[in-house]
Amino acid sequence: MTSENIPRATAKRLPIYYRYLNILHDTGKQRISSTELAEAVQVDSATIRRDFSYFGALGKRGYGYDVDNLLSFFKQILNQEHLTNVALIGVGNLGHALLNFNFHKDSNVRISAAFDSNQEIVNTIEDGVPVYPIGELEHQLHEQQIQVVILTVPSKAAQAVAEQAVAGGVKGIMNFTPIRINVPEDVLVQNVDLTNELQTLIYFIDNFSK
Repeated sequence: MTSENIPRATAKRLPIYYRYLNILHDTGKQRISSTELAEAVQVDSATIRRDFSYFGALGKRGYGYDVDNLLSFFKQILNQEHLTNVALIGVGNLGHALLNFNFHKDSNVRISAAFDSNQEIVNTIEDGVPVYPIGELEHQLHEQQIQVVILTVPSKAAQAVAEQAVAGGVKGIMNFTPIRINVPEDVLVQNVDLTNELQTLIYFIDNFSK
């Protein structure tokens, strides 16, 4: 089964499975059933079995799943054995928070370069990450072979900056702005709208928790 055949919803759950398998491995647990895994990650067991079925026979009926084997498999599928450098574009309040979060402590992702137009922080080191002028975006992305960027710029600049990033060779953009940017079909965009997520949460609390 090639990655093109994996449903997007399934692909989004794989890191969740991987993260919990790491926890199980650290506690010394050797095997787990789909029911146990379902209770832990809050995904029903039928969905878990269907997700896993896209990759072949990962478990055994009556035995469940071998934790170490499953962890090794997902580590390879998610490319966790290789460090992926990403760039942060926009070092404002949210950008600083993301730099401080320091992805590579918990995964194979590391913010290795940041870009901003603020002359007070350009050509400085912020949380261990060099900050370049926004005018060097295209050049540095090519030079450092960075294919994924995190976009935290003001909304009015989002489209123009995204186009610069695409010109720099990026293949994926995590977009934290409320603007839906237009990019070529071969560039993937993951929109993360914190306001929308919060409003959705409040809506469900108001309408379904009474």
